[in-house]
Amino acid sequence: MPTTTLFTKAGKKAGTVDLPEALFAAPVNEAVIHQAVTAQLAARRTGTAATKTRGQVAGGGKKPYRQKGTGRARQGTRSAPHYAGGGVVFGPHPRSYAQRLPKRMKRLALVGALTAKFGDGAVKVVEDLALERIRTKDLVGFLSALDASGRVLVVAAGADEMLELSARNLPGVDIIRADSLNVVDILNADVLLIMQPSLPTMAEVYA
Repeated sequence: MPTTTLFTKAGKKAGTVDLPEALFAAPVNEAVIHQAVTAQLAARRTGTAATKTRGQVAGGGKKPYRQKGTGRARQGTRSAPHYAGGGVVFGPHPRSYAQRLPKRMKRLALVGALTAKFGDGAVKVVEDLALERIRTKDLVGFLSALDASGRVLVVAAGADEMLELSARNLPGVDIIRADSLNVVDILNADVLLIMQPSLPTMAEVYA
């Protein structure tokens, strides 16, 4: 079973903690992780890009000029695609970019990402990050003491309004609940800071 150092929020060592083997010693399938990341990023697209076809643009009901006698090519409508302001051929229309991904693949990608982060030494476990009040400066002090710099993803056991409000003005610091993990946020983080009470929830949900 993988183990790591347990820290206090003051940055001092408080012993060791066992990590769920199913989450932090799982096979790392890069192809599945890539597919999960692609699907998640695709689902974030709004899909609202739209263009008008020649039948949707305004005007175009009258021939631009007579059929014969001008020496020019015949034209039927100003809404034709080759006219400025005319319809668009094969343009984008509102659609969903969501990709279906089986639950087993999502789970395999998630545990693979956690294992990869643990292997890179990017996983830190802290007893708690309890704040007495909403104050960004206090949270910055805790992160500094824990040597958590760069993009930090804090995994909380549940809703913590003080922690979330204290972190919202910190660029690169995100708070996520233990039952709402996703592959993209895990891979983007330089440091995965997990609160100890989150580990049982993570094992229950994802193992």
